[in-house]
This record gives sequence, structure tokens and C-alpha cells, in this order.
Amino acid sequence: MLKKVFGSAVFGVEATTITVEVNVDGGIGYHLVGLPDNAIKESNYRIAAALQNNGFKIPGKKITINMAPADLRKEGSAYDLTLAMGILAASKQIQAEDLERYIIMGELSLDGSLQPIKGALPIAVKAREEGFKGFILPSQNAKEAAIVDELEVYGIDNIQEVIHFFNSNIPLHQTIINTREEFEKNLDFPEHDFSDVKGQEGIKRCMEIAAAGGHNIILIGPPGAGKTMLAKRLPSILPPMTLHEALETTKIHSVVGRVKAHTGLMAQRPFRSPHHTISDVALVGGGAFPQPGEISLSHNGVLFLDELPEFKRGVLEVLRQPLEDREVTISRAKFTVTYPSSFMLVASMNPSPSGYFNDPDAPKTSSPAEMQRYLSKISGPLLDRIDIHIEVTPVPFEKLSEDRKGETSVDIRKRVTAARELQTIRFEASKTVHYNAQMNTKQIRKHCVLDEASKQLLKTAMERLNLSARAYDRILKVSRTIADLEGIEEVNGSHISEAIQYRSLDREGWLG
Repeated sequence: MLKKVFGSAVFGVEATTITVEVNVDGGIGYHLVGLPDNAIKESNYRIAAALQNNGFKIPGKKITINMAPADLRKEGSAYDLTLAMGILAASKQIQAEDLERYIIMGELSLDGSLQPIKGALPIAVKAREEGFKGFILPSQNAKEAAIVDELEVYGIDNIQEVIHFFNSNIPLHQTIINTREEFEKNLDFPEHDFSDVKGQEGIKRCMEIAAAGGHNIILIGPPGAGKTMLAKRLPSILPPMTLHEALETTKIHSVVGRVKAHTGLMAQRPFRSPHHTISDVALVGGGAFPQPGEISLSHNGVLFLDELPEFKRGVLEVLRQPLEDREVTISRAKFTVTYPSSFMLVASMNPSPSGYFNDPDAPKTSSPAEMQRYLSKISGPLLDRIDIHIEVTPVPFEKLSEDRKGETSVDIRKRVTAARELQTIRFEASKTVHYNAQMNTKQIRKHCVLDEASKQLLKTAMERLNLSARAYDRILKVSRTIADLEGIEEVNGSHISEAIQYRSLDREGWLG
């Protein structure tokens, strides 16, 4: 007897429905075809033990299983439950008339219990698109899949529950989530808060500007000055994610199995901080069977690169294209996958190998040649894509020991959100530009018109501080954001002079 049951495979951040055809007839043997990987080929041992321990068995007949489309490679252990239900139905051990109306996925343990799977959210989205009635999957992934409305989602703990559902009409418990309520519940509780940071008012202001305009930022300062502490708090002042952004972000994390059990939708913006020994494939994504890298996992959030010159130069160079295009395309001979990667880059670095360049109290341990070698690890084209450079100085003891609490992240976020709303209105006609950091040259000329005094100020600064040509557009973008934070239509001299301060690395004596 032939029986069809449906599973799903994830490529990139999209799912493809897999039809599992199980045919049981006279003879003997177990044949699994359709480009399965080793994890799927080994599934017959797990299925045999799970069925045996629950009062069923793999029949001693010829079983042929085809996973269609047959030319698409299938991988992972998530098809165990799909295959097991197909075998039970095709061998008439259970009645399963409605089997074809459901997507069924799950990894089996030998006692019949289920292990979580990856990519539950994209699979649920595809199931709804293709008109399936429901999605049966392990209970650990149920909340994540239940984000998708108009699809019945059943989280189960044991294969027995599915067998009784189809064979005896014993209902399963449906997981229902109010997506909007779940999303809004977690918006105003950031894990890290700016009120924890003592002193550093100038750097907090800088962070606020970076968040308001979506500007990439680099923090330069000695060890212990608070660079990492400040960077970790940046997501807490970014505007709240929209429901669309939250779904997009959750989808990417779902593909790599990083969505925490029982959380469902991700409401907080992601913060990723890879170690400096990371490879370019781990950062950008890829591998024999492509997976999203760190830059895609930080989509709609922050990518923090601590000690930037310690990263291998090749790794930093692969960042350039995603920073421009806001997506990553990974090409293989048979297919191409694209992952979104619209993130804010926050980098930090010591000013010299010893960490204490420009500090009069510290012993000078780095020669000019060592300094140059250290700083030359960061290429000009990468720095070109970083709008704000700021020096972070250590916090004096008086500031560290005072009891006064700083401004909270929620208060700063209100100003950032107001500035972003102005930018949304400004760029509503554009599909590719949503905030100031994304402006092209034409838009800069249109939205950053300077009066004569401001032009003169900028000219003097560029000549006196020996600022490069690349700094010119960056200063205009940042000054536009400062004006937006103040709710002012025209960019004036005070905005320009503040923006000029945020170009430390362009000055003579830094990167010569």
C-alpha cells in the first residue's frame, strides 16, 4: 500500500515542502531514496526502536520510501516522525485518513519521545501558504511555529500522542499565541540599561546619535574604559522592532535553532559579539550546506566586533559588501541562498598594542612602527563605512563612586524613536533608504543643505584637522541626524561642529 506524508526542508530562510511516499509490498528490504544525508539514512534504527517501545513495529516486508523532489538534498534528523507515521499508515497498523492534511516533523528518541527541530517558523509559514490544515512538531518548538496564524499548531512530547490523534481521534492540545500581545509584552524590558553606566556622558550622546541615524560606530580607548559595556547597551536604545522585523529576525534564528524554547517571537533586537578568532565563513555564513553567519544573526540588531585590529584582515574585508548591500548571497554549484543582514556595526579597539597610546600617565610601550602596523590592520574601505569614530577615556573615581543614576535606556529610546520617525517620513518614497546612514550622495545634497557660515566652518575644519574627503559626507550625514534629534529642519553650524568631533581616526597622526 502507498501512503503520502508531508515534511519540509529549509534552504536559506525559506522552506520547501517535501513529500514522503511510503510503499509497502511483498518481499523484504528497506530502501530510502531521494538524496537523504547520513542522519536520515540512520533514522530506521531510531524509528524501529521507538515503534518497538510503543507497541508497534517496522513490518518485515519490502519498504520503499521516496523523499520528493528527489533531486533536492535532504538533511537532518527532523524527518524521523514523518517517516515513522508514513510506515505505520502504509503498513495499515493505524488508520490515518487525514495524514496528508498535516506537515509532520520531529526527531525521535529511542523511547518515542521527541527532540526539537530547526527552522520551525519558516516551515510553518510555508505550510500556511500551501493550505495545510496543521503542523505537528515537538512541543519545544510549538510557540515558535504558533506565531503563524491560520494554521493549527500541535506541540507533542511523544509519538504515542500522534498515533492516538490519527488512529483514535484523541484530540491534541493546540498551541495558540496572541502574537501582538506576546511581542509587546517584552518590548520595554531591556536586559542591559544605560542607567548602569557611570560618567561617559559624551559617549552616551554619541551612542544616541548612532542609534538615531543607524550609523556604524567605532570606540577607541584603553582597556577598562567601558567600551564593551556601552556597546552592549546600544540595542536597548534602538527603536522597538516592528512586528515585521521581529518575524524576519525570528525566522533567521529559527533556521539555526537559536530561538529559545517557550519564547516564540523575538521582541528584543539581537546583539552578536563574535570572538576575534572567527573565520570568514562563520561571520558571513556558508558551509557545504549553507547556514546564516553572525552578520545575518545580527539582522535588525547590532554586530559588535571587540578589539577590531585583532580580527584577521580577510575576515574584516568580507564585511564590506554586506555593509553596503544589507544582504549576503552565498552561491553553490546547484543553488544560491540569500540571507538578509541589515545591522549596525559597533567596533571597539585599543589605540595601540599596549592599549595606552595618548595616555600621559602610562608607560610608553609601543613604538611608532608597532602603532602603524597595529592600525594598518583596519583597511581604509572598511573605515569608510563607519560614520562615527569616538575616543573613550577612563572614568575618574569620583564618577564611579557617585550614587546618582544616569538616564535610563527607555528615556533615550523615546528621543531616538522620534528622530527615526522623522527619517521614515523623509524617505518614505525610497524603497532602499530608511534612515540617514543609508543616504546616497544625491540625497545628502538634497537633505543636508548648508548656509554660508556652516560651509565655511566645515571648510576650515577639514583644512585645519586635515580631514579626508571621505569624512565630508560622513560629517553631513551625522549632522543631519543631530538636527533630527533636536527636531530641526535645517542643518546648522552647531550640528556640523558636533559631527566634526566624531571623526577621530581621520585626523593627522592616527592613520597616517
